[in-house]
Amino acid sequence: MEKRFSRMAESGTRIAFAVMVLFAAFTFYRVGWVAGVIELAIIAFAYAYYRVRSRHRSAEIRKYVETLAFSVDDASKASMVSFPLPMVILRLDSGEIIWGNDSFAAASGRHESFFETHITDVIQGFDTRWIMEGKSLCPYDVEMSGRKYQVYGNLVRSGRNHGSALLATLFWVDITEYSQLREYTERSRPVVGLIVIDSYEELVKNTSESEKSTLTAEIDRRINEWASPAKGVVRRLERDRYLFIFDQANLLEFAAGKFSILESIHQVQNSEGLSATLSIGIGKGETSLQELYQYAALGIDMALSRGGDQAVVKSKTAFEFYGGRSKELEKRTKVKSRVMANALQQLIRDSSQVFLMGHKFSDLDSIGACAGMAAAIRKAGRPFYIIVNDQATSAHDLIDRLRKQPQYEGTFISEEKAVELADASSLCIVADTSRPDLVESQTLLETIPRVAVIDHHRRSASYIENAAISLHETYASSASELVAELLQYVVTHQEILRVEADAMLAGIFLDTKGFTVKTGVRTFEAAAFLRQAGADTVEVRKLFSGGLDSYVKKYQIISCAKERYPGVSISVLEEEIARATASQAADELINASEIKAAFVIYGESGGAVISARSYGKINVQIILEKLGGGGNLSSAGAQFPDKTPAEVEPLLEKAIEEYLNESVTEEA
Repeated sequence: MEKRFSRMAESGTRIAFAVMVLFAAFTFYRVGWVAGVIELAIIAFAYAYYRVRSRHRSAEIRKYVETLAFSVDDASKASMVSFPLPMVILRLDSGEIIWGNDSFAAASGRHESFFETHITDVIQGFDTRWIMEGKSLCPYDVEMSGRKYQVYGNLVRSGRNHGSALLATLFWVDITEYSQLREYTERSRPVVGLIVIDSYEELVKNTSESEKSTLTAEIDRRINEWASPAKGVVRRLERDRYLFIFDQANLLEFAAGKFSILESIHQVQNSEGLSATLSIGIGKGETSLQELYQYAALGIDMALSRGGDQAVVKSKTAFEFYGGRSKELEKRTKVKSRVMANALQQLIRDSSQVFLMGHKFSDLDSIGACAGMAAAIRKAGRPFYIIVNDQATSAHDLIDRLRKQPQYEGTFISEEKAVELADASSLCIVADTSRPDLVESQTLLETIPRVAVIDHHRRSASYIENAAISLHETYASSASELVAELLQYVVTHQEILRVEADAMLAGIFLDTKGFTVKTGVRTFEAAAFLRQAGADTVEVRKLFSGGLDSYVKKYQIISCAKERYPGVSISVLEEEIARATASQAADELINASEIKAAFVIYGESGGAVISARSYGKINVQIILEKLGGGGNLSSAGAQFPDKTPAEVEPLLEKAIEEYLNESVTEEA
């Protein structure tokens, strides 16, 4: 009982008594004066008891502090009072200040008695949970009377009886000058930036020398005007590359403006109406200029691999992305494909065996790309294995067709078997993803020292590092298209199995939605090569045909779709459905004339999955990256193994709202 009444001395107790008095008044008028008087009497008794106990406990604590003070000699007592560091003793259960020395009184500006003063009356928002957690140093700097302090503390109990309370002794170290110096150092720390005109070749193609000079001069002028407030150094390194060194304080301003140069440079156009675009890589952090330059170079690589027209800030631990909303421009060269094909073929020959794998929940594109690489591996005379999870794939029919071929006997294996077979001379080829957390077997990826990556998605913050070969082309329609291009320099038509040609064509057909999205000249060239290798469009079409159940599910998804935002539809289905069915439903939804992007949320293996599609007006990759997903501008996805579709829906809505608000801000 005593403890319960003692707790009433905490903050909010008087409000509680006031509420009880109101209830007593209500009883007095609505029930009867006798009951009201009885309630008031009980409340008065409780309040009197609380006041007595509160004073008694305060007296006990003050007595304890006095006893502690008198138990030391006069010199020690004088030292505590005149201790040069501010010092205070307070009760942790209530936050009440018991005692403070002269230095604390001077620092806080409260020279009157601290009796019945709460610590938050002196320092607003001060939290003592850190000392209750056993820490001796407050995890954040504390501001008091315009100065900043580090706070150290320790615990002590005010006695051994049932009325004892925990006390905290706090020492305050003034770090104002140090804090100012630290802030100045942080703000003046150098930052290295690289700026690349990522459409330079296309911009100056078929232009006269005078027009080329005019375009270059206009780009120079805009870059220098944008960079001038930072008072840094801007120097052109090459015809399409600039070096920019400035203080970190200005980086915050550039980030707040969403790197406005990305939008303003679009106004520079050649005679054919093609706009200039920039990619910016920024290196920041507590490191040397050499490492900052390397960070900036990594930022540029990341920006270009995500399609360009964006800024990437790289620190020691993370990437930050700005821009990247425009559609990619196709600017691959066959020279690069030929060089990569020769390098990859040599890497295969130097390997004892090759493991092929795509992303988790493999689809026609990832399996098609693996099948295409199998043809190149056979040409090199090396054994190969394809890692696939038969329980989590949308390419069952294609895998079954491949397994029936004698060349594929025993090649489809599990993750466990692959790890058992791998050796130091093995090669792992990852197709259709560059994220280590999305590969079919992360254990195998970490086991094999030599890795090659073939991917067409925009690179995310986490990617497979130190790959021996990385063919990362965001301008390609699919991984199967990239593999088909490589095969043209490695094998002949006759060395590709018909089922392999079907597999790659199916992968292209899937990611281009029947050659309607992200389809360039190179896409049709790859398809023509596969047709010459024996690909049958009828057989490819059969790979996309599903049963009646999937057909019904697809239109069930479409029927429950709602336009939550202008041009954005969301469809939520709690039950588990096949990924291919959900993707097809999303494809159907964006066929509606007013829909710019479609999101389908559905259940899978006890969790939830989002499948997103667009025609490029809305970048679905940026939206789903906010939720830990990825993909490219027109096709993306995200997985939530521990959430239901209903729980994922508000998260998606928040991400869409943020994207739309950012778009409005950038347009303004």
